[in-house]
Amino acid sequence: MSLNFRIFFAYFVVLALAIYLLFNAFMSEIKPGYRQSTEDALIDMANLVAELITDDFVANNKLRISPSIQASIARLENRAYQANIFNTQKTYSKLRIYVTDNQGIVRYDSTGVDLGADYSKWNDVYLTLLGRYGARSTKADPSDDLSSIMHVAAPIIIKDEIIGVVTVAKPNISVQPFIDKVRKKLKNQGIWLILSSFVITLALAYGLTHSIRKLAKYANEVAQGKRSSPPQLAEKELSRLAKAMENMRKQLAGKEYVENYVHTLTHELKSPISAIKGASELISADMSKEDLNHFVQNIQTETNRINNLVNKLLELAALEKQHKLTELTQIDLNQVVDQVVKSKIFILNTKSIELSVEYSPQPNMQADALLIAQAIDNLLQNAIDFSPEHSSIKIQLCSLSDSQIVVKVEDQGAGIPDYALDKVLSRFYSLPRPATGKKSSGLGLCFVEQIAELHKGSFVIKNKAPNGVCAQLTLARKLN
Repeated sequence: MSLNFRIFFAYFVVLALAIYLLFNAFMSEIKPGYRQSTEDALIDMANLVAELITDDFVANNKLRISPSIQASIARLENRAYQANIFNTQKTYSKLRIYVTDNQGIVRYDSTGVDLGADYSKWNDVYLTLLGRYGARSTKADPSDDLSSIMHVAAPIIIKDEIIGVVTVAKPNISVQPFIDKVRKKLKNQGIWLILSSFVITLALAYGLTHSIRKLAKYANEVAQGKRSSPPQLAEKELSRLAKAMENMRKQLAGKEYVENYVHTLTHELKSPISAIKGASELISADMSKEDLNHFVQNIQTETNRINNLVNKLLELAALEKQHKLTELTQIDLNQVVDQVVKSKIFILNTKSIELSVEYSPQPNMQADALLIAQAIDNLLQNAIDFSPEHSSIKIQLCSLSDSQIVVKVEDQGAGIPDYALDKVLSRFYSLPRPATGKKSSGLGLCFVEQIAELHKGSFVIKNKAPNGVCAQLTLARKLN
């Protein structure tokens, strides 16, 4: 299971659980809240009715209320409403009003059902007669939770004496449409909130692991031997880890680098040193001047070979240690090629080689001018070395895209033998020159490849039909 998924899963579960508990708490409080609001309104209603009928109830010997008040209450029940409350239509009153005397006997019932009944044991009447707040909620159908009716009572008082009770009752089902609407709205909002949380959590998890992915990418690039700089990370801990990885890479790379170079350099120096040793052992005082000159010349040739090898190796080592270019300028690649070509005029004329150049209409690019000149010089010198006399070499500059420019160097030599195709870019590998049979340091093409990588490009060398070699150097126009 990936770290990204684990962070996402853990955060989303915690957030979803918090949302569920929060909405569950809201849902559980909706019904009591609405009922408390209803009870509050019924208290005011009961006390209002009690005050309105007090004198009338006393005038009728506390046995009943007058027909005129009964008629008013009846008209209330029959009144047609046109109320739209939160998109819920209210068309008639669902109130029930009954009045009991100080013994709890029902003296008036707006429904006419329980007139004369003894309500003294019901909490609304019983508690109110005791001078306390009286209310109750009773199911009309014991098996139906939605059939409960809220009863709220108020005392009928004369000279501080409770002479009766007025109860106003209302079915709890009357507020159920409002409860259902709020629950539906909260449920929809909860779903949207969870979906939003899902997206936000996904983005957060991605953001939290973005730096880790950058660090992993850097580690993979280092493992593959690619030129890469440590990523710039916002997190201090991960930034310190990146720096530690870079230091470790430098230490390991330096050790491996030295080991590889010592091994390869030792191997390459073996041959010229053996030649020098052999020549020096054969030189004697009685040797003829001609033989002496021959062996001295061999020693000088091999010494120059060692010197050239060491210099090339130092140049390549310095280049390979670079992770990015520091001497960047805007250059005209056409002009750079011209300068290289001018430096090769003498050797081209010596071998009667015809050189043609196709310039780019868009030659400008950002580069290290010296390194680009060295790379093109190596490619052209390589083409000259392997070109027969009276042949031709072609240099072509063209745009591969708006972001890349290509330098191609083609010759008409014998081409690269099949067995050497996958070795020509290896360090110290060199093919004998056709004219002399001698080999170079074997570092020139490695040098070109390193320059290509530093310029965010690539280098490819291959045979072309019908004969000859095509070396293609691809470079990025912009490096920043």
